[in-house]
Amino acid sequence: KTNVNNYPRINNEGNIYPCINNGGNIYPFKTFKLYYIMTTKKTSAKVEAQPVKTKTPPEPKKPQWEIRDRAYFLTDNKQPLVFTLPTRHSARRPLLWFDEKEGVQRELRYATNMNSPFVDEQKGEATLGRIIFRDGQLFVSKEQVALQKLLSVYHPLKDKLYYEYNPVQESENELDYIEMEIEALILAKQLDIEHIEAILRVEYGEEVDALSSSELKRDILVFAKRNPMLFIDLAQDENVELRNIGVKATQQGIIKLSSDQRTFTYGETDRKLMSVPFDEHPYSALAAWFKTDEGMEVFKNLEKRLK
Repeated sequence: KTNVNNYPRINNEGNIYPCINNGGNIYPFKTFKLYYIMTTKKTSAKVEAQPVKTKTPPEPKKPQWEIRDRAYFLTDNKQPLVFTLPTRHSARRPLLWFDEKEGVQRELRYATNMNSPFVDEQKGEATLGRIIFRDGQLFVSKEQVALQKLLSVYHPLKDKLYYEYNPVQESENELDYIEMEIEALILAKQLDIEHIEAILRVEYGEEVDALSSSELKRDILVFAKRNPMLFIDLAQDENVELRNIGVKATQQGIIKLSSDQRTFTYGETDRKLMSVPFDEHPYSALAAWFKTDEGMEVFKNLEKRLK
């Protein structure tokens, strides 16, 4: 404690106040004391920075097995009366699943009295079962978990000889097909009659020449709805119209295709136009030749004569 009575005093109109001499400056004691207290509080208010704790992200949860009935179908819409799927490992028909975590091959076996499809997890005498597709399909109830896991997860022939029906995936595929169908129909409505004729000639051949404009427009819409993927490919293929010009020119005798379908010649002079490469469709080869410098001049000439 400081004895303020030893410090100089200031007489303020007859009042005596204790003072402090701070480096030659005289301050009233109360003012100096308030300054000292405020400075001390500011100093003590400083808080040391605390280390930031980083949160460890939680490990992703493994997908749980959904208990439900499941259906399986043979690929390529095959529907034999009876089809038996291998249910145990043998040298002729290996039935193994590679465990990446352990780095080993694990033998599979379908046993009706076991809760696991793995042989190393089956204890005691196993009752072997058969997996039979009838008319190309197999339905497995939710109680047969081991069989479902064998078919849905571990069997090496999944998505090769058979597949699991997935209603969500089926609805997505159906939606994609409907959208493609709509796109094909819109594109078919926008095509001119020459382009329509060129596309339908791929499907109908010479029969296109006997169709009227209304019939062509109708048939192109039917074709687009029935096979939208093929239609879109043909509509966007620039060679289709080139092929159509070649076919029409051949039908009218402007150019000729030899009997062995290996050479195109002028119809009037029999002068050789081009040779068809081996194992290639003649009109596809002609369409590609039309894109060359020599073939472009011939193509322009054919277009004028066909109009």
